[in-house]
Amino acid sequence: MEHVPPPAEELALLDRELAELDARRAQLLTRRAWLLAALRPPAPTAAPGWNPSAWGSPPPGRPGAPARAWGPVPPKPSAPRSAQNLLLTLGGLLLTIAAIAFTLVSWGSMGIGGRSAVLAAVTAGALIAPAVLLRRRLGATAEALVALALVLTLLDVYAVHAVADPDMDGLAFTALASAVLAALWTAYGLALRPLHLPLPAAVVFAQWPLLFWAWAAQAPALVFGWALLATAVLDGAIALRGKGLGVRITAGVGGTVTGLVALLVGLAESASAAGPLEAAAPGALLLAAAAAALAGAWRASDGFAQLGGAVAGLSAVAAVGGVPAAVMPEGWRVLPYLLCGIALTAVVRARLPRNAARGVLVASGAVVAGALVWALPPVTTVLLGPVTQLTDVWAGAPDGFRAALGSPLRWPELAAAPVVLALAAGLLGAAYRWWPSVAETVGPVVAPTAGAKGAAGGVRTAGAAGVPGVPAPAGTPGAPGSVPHGAWGWGAGPLGAASRPPARRPSGAAVRGAAGAVALALGWGALLVAAAVLDVPYAVAVAGETLLVAGLLALAVRGSGNGGSDASGRSGTAAVPVTALVGAVTGAVSVGLLSLASEAGTYAVLGGLVALFAGAAYRARAQAPQGVLAVAAAVGGTVLTGCAGRSLGLAPSEAAPLLLLVPALTVLLGARLRRHPAALPVELTGAAGALVAVGLAVEDAPFLALVLALAGVLAAGAAVRPERRPVAGYLAAALFVLATWVRLAASEVSFPEAYTLPVTVPALVVGVLRRRKDPEASSWTAYGPGLAATLLPSLAVAWTDPDWHRPLLLGVAALVITLLGARYRLQALLLLGGAVLALDGLHELAPYVVQVAGALPRWLPPALAGLLLLVVGTTYEQRLRDARRLKGALGRMR
Repeated sequence: MEHVPPPAEELALLDRELAELDARRAQLLTRRAWLLAALRPPAPTAAPGWNPSAWGSPPPGRPGAPARAWGPVPPKPSAPRSAQNLLLTLGGLLLTIAAIAFTLVSWGSMGIGGRSAVLAAVTAGALIAPAVLLRRRLGATAEALVALALVLTLLDVYAVHAVADPDMDGLAFTALASAVLAALWTAYGLALRPLHLPLPAAVVFAQWPLLFWAWAAQAPALVFGWALLATAVLDGAIALRGKGLGVRITAGVGGTVTGLVALLVGLAESASAAGPLEAAAPGALLLAAAAAALAGAWRASDGFAQLGGAVAGLSAVAAVGGVPAAVMPEGWRVLPYLLCGIALTAVVRARLPRNAARGVLVASGAVVAGALVWALPPVTTVLLGPVTQLTDVWAGAPDGFRAALGSPLRWPELAAAPVVLALAAGLLGAAYRWWPSVAETVGPVVAPTAGAKGAAGGVRTAGAAGVPGVPAPAGTPGAPGSVPHGAWGWGAGPLGAASRPPARRPSGAAVRGAAGAVALALGWGALLVAAAVLDVPYAVAVAGETLLVAGLLALAVRGSGNGGSDASGRSGTAAVPVTALVGAVTGAVSVGLLSLASEAGTYAVLGGLVALFAGAAYRARAQAPQGVLAVAAAVGGTVLTGCAGRSLGLAPSEAAPLLLLVPALTVLLGARLRRHPAALPVELTGAAGALVAVGLAVEDAPFLALVLALAGVLAAGAAVRPERRPVAGYLAAALFVLATWVRLAASEVSFPEAYTLPVTVPALVVGVLRRRKDPEASSWTAYGPGLAATLLPSLAVAWTDPDWHRPLLLGVAALVITLLGARYRLQALLLLGGAVLALDGLHELAPYVVQVAGALPRWLPPALAGLLLLVVGTTYEQRLRDARRLKGALGRMR
């Protein structure tokens, strides 16, 4: 008998076979490409160091030559050097240990002449031997002996200090010895250039003379700073002019460390200065550091040039800004630094190398960002402070703006915050206005790729190895015999990463739009913080914030109408109008909370905001801003109706029907807008307001029934529209039934059937007539509301009924409805009747289940549950197919 596997197993088998066919096809195509390459004339000699076989393509053969076995060319065997290096390292280490032990332990057993002769002889031998070994081409051994000689010279220095001049100050001797060793190893390294260790060692020794000299002289901190800066300048010169990668890396690391410490010393002295004269000395140090960093950036490569420009800019800001900051009050010291940071943007017009200018602009941005970090907490306080009004609504208008915020901030010390925000906003606004000049300094935003240039016809496309002008080997996308897409992994060819799309930087329009958006936000924050710093009267603050919201709305509406272009017609992005819209909504929430201190102010502000947002929604041309503005207007109207209920002295449940005014207006507005994109958000906002009204009426059942019924009327009104009928129709029916149940429960009715059956019978008659007129109508539409009106309340009462008459009658009725649904294939009857019948039976069996559960051992229920899970897991596939069949059968019912 033929075995037919399950669909899942058969699908996996087919996938495996298709994958094998794809792999075989790729192999044959690659072999074909190699054969084509072997039949062509020999290509010109490739660039040195380029091996096509290393990239997956076989080397071309000579015409007529026998075909070689295809595959990657194995690398040429090279002599293993790991064992040699290990032996040399161990040998040098043992000799070093022996020299240290001889110097420290056996030194006293010899006379002065013997000791000097031994150290001099061994050191001289260790320094001369590498020259002989280099002539014999034993470079590794020479490097090992140089390392030994380096340690011996340190021991010589120790011995000289211990024997020749033990009374000399150790710090001063160390400074002198470091200078001598640096000069010695520099000369030695220049004499024996093939050696890699002497010159980096000389650079390391050169780090200490000036530092130890200042230490020995017990110089002040500024002298230490100048010593470190001089050392950093020397390191920078070596890093730019030095020969050899090891020398340049060592000098770069040393210069970075010493320069950073020098800058920290100067910054600490400048920040702690008590007056401008005391700040001038560390300012000179910082200016010198700035000049040195800028000089290095002028000659360095791209990345280091940007780093040097950034260091120069930060040092100049600290030097110049520290002098006036020393005489200014505590809250204003950030201002000189910010002004200096803004002044750095003049580099846009300076004749600096582009990378150095970029670094200076980065420094300017860092200074401005640091000032903003200091100034942003007051903005947050102004926006979030009015939340405290929720705890004491309409307690009376305070005297000033600060009292309404309820913040413990010391506002006099933050007097410079609005100035900082305004200056930063002006800087970014200038960048937004004169963007072409800034973009010319910053450079191209989107880096061109080789492929893009090649497509333009100006640059040859790079080959597989990334070498321009080298023809791409077979197998490269676009070359003859290329492998199909996806056969080699990620990309479209065997190179993977080379076939990935180039990473794109943000466009110039996006950066310009971001600058304009941040400028707008900072300017808005500056006005808010200025009002708090000046402690304007409460009424002025509320009116001012409302006017700011109006201005932001006007800007948002204007931006939504011209597609993100500015007033002059230059193309931009939607960042500015979007920021204006977000600021308007945020400001409306803030000023709305702020207005809660006064009843009259609340109505004036909320009414004005609703009118502003509604008018802006009407004038906006873009669909997304229209939706947001209309939703904001609906939310404001809901809050306004809630305030009206409080003014009338109504309890929350009594004020709940009043909150349905806005949902009613949203239903009417939705009918007017119909399929407009803003219609759905507005109606959902109204539905949320209705839900709030239901929540307020929960404590009072009669009012809850009234609110549910009114909400059902609104849902029924929305269901008149065909596009809302599938959801609103069912919602209206559910709300009407729920209102009925709540009303019956509130009236303490023990026989709900007397009220529900008169509704059920005509509803079923209407459903029958509807089905006769439209046989395709759903059974849920025709019979669902009528059956649910009686079955569900009766089921709820039956669960609390101690007698047996109601459960019996309900079960019989549910059984008849279930059988009718199965007979006439009506989904509503089958599911409603079956569910009520099952729940009614469960209610009747519950006491017996409790008794049985109490009599069973405690281990039996977990065991039965585990057995059930095993059975279900074993027959999972069959149960899944049965569930699909049941779903299909129910779906075919009406």
